[in-house]
Amino acid sequence: MGQRTTMDRVRRVVDACMVFGSLLMLTWPALFQDRTSLLLPIGVVAVLGVGVILLAERWPLLQYAPIASAVLMAGWWYHRDGEVSPELTGLLIAVSSVILIRQFLGARTNDRLMRDLTKQRAILTRQAFFDPLTELGNRKLFMNHATDALSDADDTITAVILVDLDGFKEVNDTYGHAAGDELLIKTAERLNANVRGNDTVSRLGGDEFVVLLPRLTDDTVADTVANRILRDLAAPLTVGDTVLSIQASAGIAFARGGGMPVDAVMRDADVALYQAKADGKGVARRFDPAQFALAEQQRRDEADLRRAADENEFEVHYQPIVDLDGEHTVGVEALIRWRHPTRGLLAPAAFLDLAEQIGLLPRIGGWVLEEACRQAAGWQRSHPGFELNVNLSASQLSRPDLVDEVRGVLERTGLPPHLLVLELTESVALTDLAESARVLSSLKTLGVRIALDDFGTGFSSLSHLGTLPVDVVKIDRSFVAAMQETTGASVAEAVLQIARTFDLSPVAEGVEDALQAARLRELDCAQAQGYHFARPMPATDLTDLLARQDALQGR
Repeated sequence: MGQRTTMDRVRRVVDACMVFGSLLMLTWPALFQDRTSLLLPIGVVAVLGVGVILLAERWPLLQYAPIASAVLMAGWWYHRDGEVSPELTGLLIAVSSVILIRQFLGARTNDRLMRDLTKQRAILTRQAFFDPLTELGNRKLFMNHATDALSDADDTITAVILVDLDGFKEVNDTYGHAAGDELLIKTAERLNANVRGNDTVSRLGGDEFVVLLPRLTDDTVADTVANRILRDLAAPLTVGDTVLSIQASAGIAFARGGGMPVDAVMRDADVALYQAKADGKGVARRFDPAQFALAEQQRRDEADLRRAADENEFEVHYQPIVDLDGEHTVGVEALIRWRHPTRGLLAPAAFLDLAEQIGLLPRIGGWVLEEACRQAAGWQRSHPGFELNVNLSASQLSRPDLVDEVRGVLERTGLPPHLLVLELTESVALTDLAESARVLSSLKTLGVRIALDDFGTGFSSLSHLGTLPVDVVKIDRSFVAAMQETTGASVAEAVLQIARTFDLSPVAEGVEDALQAARLRELDCAQAQGYHFARPMPATDLTDLLARQDALQGR
């Protein structure tokens, strides 16, 4: 840096001498024809010289204007007089010498500048294509090599192995980022030790690496390399003062010939890596087209379900709950349906599990609750005491604002709280028994009732019934269907006896025929629902059903 500063200063001095010398040549007549008044021309030269030097900082080529003018002036004098005075000749030689020195300095400066530019270009190239921590190639370099490998594949196989460290975040959190960086460096070294000279190892980012194996004739070579890498990575290594054993997962994808884009191969390898993680980590998995098709369908279904929620494609249907003494409707269970634009009307089994997985069920469940309560409030005005059953999912039960949500719905719709029955299955209630009891107790303070659905099919016990603030038990359809068998009736009878013991209201589900309904009457079961009485139906159809029942009863 010091040498460069000195050279710059010398160059500026030479440039100044060149400018002043040229201006002296231009003012030659005033200086040497009238030697009695030198101060004015010299002053003019000084002012012009300083002006040119200052302006040359902005317009560098301006400093050559006096030189060109001086050379033209000297040529004109020679043409006019046929000779040049000794003084002018000396000045021309001096200016020419200055120009030669300036060119020499410029060449040295240009040579040094080119070396600096070459060095900077090399640094920028390395930064653009290499990872500074591990000194492996980065994503850009890998993509270039992979594109070249596929274009030159001919009839060979190109394999891509994605490698991801399992538990790397825990290493960073426990031992610090310096230990994490050291782990990445040693991972890179082990990866390089397990590949051929013409293979490519790159770090894509974070703790994810990729290996490119071009021109394979046997695809099992990729399996061998991947498993060897995982085995070597699992061997203990020392990071600082700590001995660590790291585990990695790998996804393998293939391109046969050169017709497959690099992005498609990378996508396949990523899908395979995801499968390796799902299979317990620490393993290598090949890309499976069948699993990819399932994953793609899952993504389409998720997008479809979210769109349905945004575009209000859901409907609430209502299945009557009848009083077995006279078989008239005393309430309904609200059941969601999806009016799909191409698949038609879908039952809950077709989409509720997916809605639970993607966290959409609380939103859908809240909409069902409000819609059903609004509709039931209207039925209640013409049929006092008409009850509404609405199902609660596990994700709804775990929401901290569930009680406030139910309170708000009751206030907005005007449905009397004691006519709302919230249903949940045994499996949902027993996920966290103490928390379920707390939430259900809070709901009970609103005045609503609680029903335990599918009773007897889970892991419930009499102690659980004593813990949970339940008002209604719904006898599972499997017990109702088995009543025709010798033991079936005794199971249903036992469930009814348990309900009476705990002062709970029983409701039998899945009643399919008149024989099952008659048997339930014999067992003193008060209420039931099922296809024997009515299938789930839209609100308008239920309104018509209630009107027909009123007409038959003379109301």
